Amino acid sequence: MPRPTKGRRLGGSAQHERHMLANLATQLIVHESITTTEARARRLRPYVEKLITKGKRGDLHARRTVMRKVTDKYAVYRLFEELAPQFEGRNGGYTRIIKTLPRKGDNAPMAVISLVLEPVAKKEVVADAVATAKRAAQEAIEASADSADEV
Repeated sequence: MPRPTKGRRLGGSAQHERHMLANLATQLIVHESITTTEARARRLRPYVEKLITKGKRGDLHARRTVMRKVTDKYAVYRLFEELAPQFEGRNGGYTRIIKTLPRKGDNAPMAVISLVLEPVAKKEVVADAVATAKRAAQEAIEASADSADEV
């Protein structure tokens, strides 16, 4: 039987936390970006990443497993049909958390959690960019050494 996480929960009980995470995940899938507290965003990230991994599998069992957690049919449809194909080349790291200003009322630390929908750069492109950067840095070092020798 699954055991709830130790320590403080986001609501009161484990059931309330489970429902809260399901609702946050639904809104994140539908809107692609939500503003929430930093603690909720950190707890939501692994929850949503597991759902997206199941969405990438795309079979009936994965869909039914996701439907047990996220009960909104439109969110599940959007996850499997629209978002999962965009994450096809990405091996994890589907979400991004950006800290923002504290909340006005109680000064709670806030964050924006969003889906990373940009395409992943291919390894050869990254290797070429790294090589170019190293070459430019080496040329800059040589140029500064030459200017120091002239003085």
